[in-house]
Amino acid sequence: MAIQSEAALEKGLIETLQKMNYEYVQIKGENDLKSNFKKQLEIHNKKVLAEIGREHLTDSEFEKVLIYLEGGTRFEKAKRLRDIFHLETDDGQRVWLQFLNKKNWCQNEFQVSNQITVEDKRKNRYDVTILINGLPLVQIELKRRGVELKQAYNQIQRYHKTSFHGLFDYIQIFVISNGVNTRYFANNPNQGFKFTFNWTDKSNNPFNELSLFATDFLDKCTLGKMISKYVVMHEGDKSLMVLRPYQYYAVEEIIDKVQNTNRNGYIWHTTGAGKTLTSFKTAQLVEELDGIDKVMFVVDRHDLDTQTQSEYDAFEPGAVDSTSDTRELIHRLQSDSKIIITTIQKLNAAVSRPWYNSKIQKLKDSRVVMIFDECHRSHFGDSHRNIVNFFNNLQIFGFTGTPIFAENSSDKHTTKEIFGECLHKYLIKDAIADENVLGFLVEYYHGNTDVNNSNENRMREIAQFILNNFNKSTYDGEFDALFAVQSVPMLIQYYKIFKELNPKIRIGAIFTYASNESQDDATTGMSSGSFVSDRVDGADDMEEIINDYNKMYGTSFSLQNFRAYYDDVNLRLKKKKPDMESLDLCLVVGMFLTGFDSKKLNTLYLDKNMEYHGLLQAFSRTNRVLNERKRFGKIVCFRDLKSNVDAAIKLFSEGGDENVLHEPFENVKKDYIDLTKEFLTHYPDSRVVDYLQSEEDKRNFILAFRDIIRKHAEIQIYEDFNEDDCDFPMDEQLYMDFRSKYLDIHDTFMDSKTVKDSTPSDDNSAETTLDDIDFCLELLHSDIINVAYILSLIANLNPNAEDYPEKRQEILNTMIKDAELRSKAQLIDGFILQTVDNDKEGFINKKADGSNDLEERLNQYIRQEKGRAIESIAMEEEIPLEIIKKYVSEYDYVNKEQTEIIQDALKGKKLGLIERRRTLKRIVDRLRNIIKTFSWN
Repeated sequence: MAIQSEAALEKGLIETLQKMNYEYVQIKGENDLKSNFKKQLEIHNKKVLAEIGREHLTDSEFEKVLIYLEGGTRFEKAKRLRDIFHLETDDGQRVWLQFLNKKNWCQNEFQVSNQITVEDKRKNRYDVTILINGLPLVQIELKRRGVELKQAYNQIQRYHKTSFHGLFDYIQIFVISNGVNTRYFANNPNQGFKFTFNWTDKSNNPFNELSLFATDFLDKCTLGKMISKYVVMHEGDKSLMVLRPYQYYAVEEIIDKVQNTNRNGYIWHTTGAGKTLTSFKTAQLVEELDGIDKVMFVVDRHDLDTQTQSEYDAFEPGAVDSTSDTRELIHRLQSDSKIIITTIQKLNAAVSRPWYNSKIQKLKDSRVVMIFDECHRSHFGDSHRNIVNFFNNLQIFGFTGTPIFAENSSDKHTTKEIFGECLHKYLIKDAIADENVLGFLVEYYHGNTDVNNSNENRMREIAQFILNNFNKSTYDGEFDALFAVQSVPMLIQYYKIFKELNPKIRIGAIFTYASNESQDDATTGMSSGSFVSDRVDGADDMEEIINDYNKMYGTSFSLQNFRAYYDDVNLRLKKKKPDMESLDLCLVVGMFLTGFDSKKLNTLYLDKNMEYHGLLQAFSRTNRVLNERKRFGKIVCFRDLKSNVDAAIKLFSEGGDENVLHEPFENVKKDYIDLTKEFLTHYPDSRVVDYLQSEEDKRNFILAFRDIIRKHAEIQIYEDFNEDDCDFPMDEQLYMDFRSKYLDIHDTFMDSKTVKDSTPSDDNSAETTLDDIDFCLELLHSDIINVAYILSLIANLNPNAEDYPEKRQEILNTMIKDAELRSKAQLIDGFILQTVDNDKEGFINKKADGSNDLEERLNQYIRQEKGRAIESIAMEEEIPLEIIKKYVSEYDYVNKEQTEIIQDALKGKKLGLIERRRTLKRIVDRLRNIIKTFSWN
């Protein structure tokens, strides 16, 4: 049976959309696009134009519209799309033009087109474009069945680099599909394939088939609502976000309850599923409803109050008012502020203390909607009752990843008892299946000392184990870890043991002491997030820890500005700032075990008794999605918590726990052995790869070895993994040999593909078999191996040491093993030759007096070698030097290959068509190698 072609898939989609009352419009190029936009804009603004006696815009008036839409970044254009444009007409009248009807989203003009041709650096034809009021707001990239979906994503990333401009900068949502798998994502270039989403029904059943996806998601009213209401502008990152289906359904459920009932409810969305974004859209959209006087977002702790405020500000600065104290809260409640963030403690004080209470009496009968963050813990006591009893016209909605049921309740109260029915569920098993969060690898340490005897020998053994295995767990420090312990005294003892062991990693610690609150809260394991400055037990130790931290990072924190210390630890664990030295391991008791969200955290060491929601919350610090390398959150338990883990996973997955916990090492080892045995029957030696002739044979090798790469990345993070294990049919050296062959095929393929794509043609070049697959290079690149890392290795060289040749070669081998840096190994080899080998005494002397500025010397060396390489091409290819320099400088500036620069230079040569193409390919190949070698961020 023939495989459905991309053209057939495209034809079927267009027919489906036409049946859904989309107007098909043929648009050949950008001139047609603009003409159609003018017509649709006039139709959409028919009423306002009629008010000034017009049906059409003049050409000069429309040109003003185009000029208005042209300027600014993609993020600014997304805002402009949602604004009203004040147009002054040629005859001196004024009209307000609307580009998108956000309030009545079904009342927009929907069209579909295909194969729109755009010419920028090269000619591109886009598969299917959905236009709303004439603007291309949704772009759909299709691949034939059998092609990996990520290739469609990669195609869009190439379009970002080579062709998207003008009105196509107004795209809000991309859709990618190969017929059987379909995903959507916001127009946020290079965020990564991990941030593409399935569309589902309310029960989280996915619409993978393109026909099902189109019927539901691309329904005109659904799509109009998604673009109008559920695309979010993230001010912090200046990027677009789009809600995932479970977020959409949760918000819709709450809006329905507010509009049509007086009932309460709660949302059960697993930890890590984007609760802040969901609650923000809920608050924002509820605020817009008629009759709502106040929307209050209520949190339980001061640090979450600040954190939530900053996260809300990232979506829309000034959208909400935070409150620094109860007096300020009273002021906000009396003002016109409609959305307020506060803590349950301050809100309780406002309604229960007579002086405050008297100031807000007029709010008793106001229509108030309260949204509670993590709807348990403080909601079973007097504070919650006081708040609910004060307001006569109140609806409350809670969000939680870990509801309180009878099984995990410490006082028989449940979430349902306080908040009513569960309005929407998205459990951890759903999130893992959708790849929105990761599963957990839970390992249990079996040491030489009694796990239940908390003596110093046991603690020293555990600390040494962590140090010995830290690089394995965190991929040589690419990620970081938390170590949660039972109590503050235990933390202090562990910290001192770590110091005595002289760790090579950066270790910090943080805990709080509050005289009236347990550090190890029985319900959640959370702490208050502040430090009492009085000299209570532990204060001196915390001060010593902070002093060590100051010495490590050159900071100046103290107990008096503990909050600033907390924030700095938070930032270093998140590794968000490239110029900020990170914290590798942080010892905690309760802090950072809830609420802390870091994609760079992948490991939790646990010497602490935990159960149910406290346990799952702590585990969930590790399972945020980042990249291919981060396959799961790793948990290492130093206590026998297996029954607690099983019970928690079962409860919060409603029994469907099969995909939550990763397989034990024995199973993964068996899979790896079986996989490598099968592979070696086809490729017994790496030299076999050199004799693969056809692209199909190369494709089969890539797919087979890619499976091994993935399993290798998975198995090496287990504590029991030993690369020298004699059970493995493929040792590490053979693995690295095959890895090099794999990368050679990738480099050759990408070079030939880019030249093919750069050659002018009347149509996009035909796909090859290697176009169908993703080489998965993320697994072969470490974020840690960068210019700073390589320079630090060079700085530590001692050219007079006996092991210098080995250390020198280790640097080059490190680069050769990395997918992105292997092309630069020869450059670094030359730099070491010039800087170290040919000037040993100078290198040693500069190290001694601190004047060895290797980064500047490397930059100077790169400029020098790059210049030589450019001159060599110009001379050997007989192309003017300024032409070659222009090509390279233009690439450096816009990060795009502009082959027309070389094409124009070749026009003066008397070459036939075939020879001209060969010459173009050869020159572009050489220039690409220069760019690849000398561009290093």
